[in-house]
Amino acid sequence: MKTVSDLMTKDPVVAELPGNRRDVINSMVKNKLTGMPVVKDGILRGLITRHDFFDHPYEDQLAMLYNKQHPRIFANEPLDDAAKIFLQEDIHYLPVTDEEGYCVGILTTADMLDYVVEKEIETPVGDTATRPCIPLYEGTPIKVALQIMKLTKLYAFPVVDKDAVLIGIITDRDLFNLSEISGEIVISELGLGEDEEMWSWEGVRNIMKLYYEESKIDMPDIVVRDAMVSDPTSIFSKTSVSEAAKLMKRNDFGQLPIVDEMDHLQTMVYELDLIATIV
Repeated sequence: MKTVSDLMTKDPVVAELPGNRRDVINSMVKNKLTGMPVVKDGILRGLITRHDFFDHPYEDQLAMLYNKQHPRIFANEPLDDAAKIFLQEDIHYLPVTDEEGYCVGILTTADMLDYVVEKEIETPVGDTATRPCIPLYEGTPIKVALQIMKLTKLYAFPVVDKDAVLIGIITDRDLFNLSEISGEIVISELGLGEDEEMWSWEGVRNIMKLYYEESKIDMPDIVVRDAMVSDPTSIFSKTSVSEAAKLMKRNDFGQLPIVDEMDHLQTMVYELDLIATIV
């Protein structure tokens, strides 16, 4: 029986208490992470993600930022139990501890895709897609797309033409690349050091939410078609769950659009949808 220790990332990058906003953000950017365990003297205390920074924009101390009630799991527990926790809590990170409470790893939904592949689940992926799917018309102004992202709290949208044919995908990262954000704003809002070279724009993309402060972001007057990723990888509803998981893992996707034989969008399937088939 596979256990958490088989798939987890061992000795993960952690945020150490006491700490502050700037140190944690620098670590996230440097390591291109969106979440990390919080520890004190090696003992797990909770988890912090990029969302916590924007939910508490004026808080500087790590102790006031992180989620102290985030679920955890032991390294020797079955992966099936981890799948249940991911689904019940609707989370993407699961810190791993030993019996004494020391943080020994972290398991993510992306890690779990390997287990889904290994299980050779032949269930049609169309039967598993239960989460919201909101398509954007290719002519939607970028500023409207940004507002939709803010209101729905979704980070990836399929893009369709006037015939509802899938022609692209647009994500918050794509919008970030378009935005005109000065280095001064990044330094001020995310706490990055002006004299430090460890951060990169790619790293910042992982933790920057464009819809946090629209007033400080200048978006060009273009439409979604001009910013989307064209010809996205898609699957059919009859594609097996394990094959879909393999595609997600290989391409580092968190979701895949499902289309019919005419490339008309049907829905989107997400990592958690696939993990649900294990349970």
